[in-house]
Amino acid sequence: MTAMETLSARALAAPQSGIVELVNYARGRKGLIPLWAGEGDLPTPEFINKATKDALDAGETFYTWQRGLPELRQALSRFYERHFSVSLPMEHFFATSSGMHAINLCVQALTAPGDEIIYLTPSWPNIVAAVGIAGAKPVSVPVDFVGGGWSLDIAKLEAAITPRTRALFINTPSNPTGWTATEEDLTAILALARRHGLWIIADEIYALYYYNGARAPSFMDVQTPDDLIIYANSFSKNWSMTGWRVGWIVAPPSIGQVLENLIQYSSSGLTPFMQRGAIAALDQGDDFLRSNIERARTSRDILCDTLIATNRVQTLKPDGALYAFLKVDGIEDPRAAAFDIVDKTLVGLAPGTAFGPGGGAFLRACFLRDPKQVEEAAGRLADYILKL
Repeated sequence: MTAMETLSARALAAPQSGIVELVNYARGRKGLIPLWAGEGDLPTPEFINKATKDALDAGETFYTWQRGLPELRQALSRFYERHFSVSLPMEHFFATSSGMHAINLCVQALTAPGDEIIYLTPSWPNIVAAVGIAGAKPVSVPVDFVGGGWSLDIAKLEAAITPRTRALFINTPSNPTGWTATEEDLTAILALARRHGLWIIADEIYALYYYNGARAPSFMDVQTPDDLIIYANSFSKNWSMTGWRVGWIVAPPSIGQVLENLIQYSSSGLTPFMQRGAIAALDQGDDFLRSNIERARTSRDILCDTLIATNRVQTLKPDGALYAFLKVDGIEDPRAAAFDIVDKTLVGLAPGTAFGPGGGAFLRACFLRDPKQVEEAAGRLADYILKL
């Protein structure tokens, strides 16, 4: 037997990332403008780095609290009080080794092999892979693309529920579409979950990247203390910390010991000196976060206005998140087009085929970058599109 033949079926079924495939193909090219990944171009702010370096110098390199430093969990509590107007004691918060780790823990906590999790598609592909690797079944429900925008049909969501369904995975604002649930949407989704006794896994990583108000509507606005909702989140986008791999979970304290156990057997706790940087981000980072959001808004407008003006691109300016999801007239194979675009224009886009059912006709561009660089990228893309 070959080594591959001895691997588990779940591992073998884990798909190659359609985003990483393109990144590996073109990474490092001179003059490249990389809009393919969900990150900005600014490094982590110095006040966060300093807090981390100070902790290293102070010798904070030992095993630590599995749930996270009490100071970090208290800082998360203050963050939610400021931005979500909720009062949650630190017992609701759990530090994780990235947002992806948080999602994996949520899936592990809620499913057994053969169970189902319903998710909205097009979607960030990692949730689908996480569910499959855990032995559960991801079930897709499409959001509808009409007139360049996206909307959710609650009846379709309910129709996907079976006796094996354990949870609804709801990412809003959405990666990649920018779809943002209204408070009415969230109320309807929550009512559905209550009727069927389902958990909601709420991915609200982009909640503050919202362009029609202070933040996007959140399940925090409509839930009661008894609702079965668990939140997965990350420091990556808000404070330019993608490479740090630091995240968190918000969950009912009643399941805290289970989450602590899962952390113990997956990472044994988040690095303590990085937690000190995370505390600085939460307590001192609101101004940086606001400037990042305004930077994204400016670049969103530049990118979308330029491409819409070609009369060859179907999209609306997204209400939230960091992405323009573009349907381009004349492109029938977005994966092949993404490789062609990076070769001919040196602009890196993610192919819509990477985002599951409903994404195959699209290309995704992340606009959290220097507006001048986005303007250059938009011009190159417009020239390419007009030559199709």
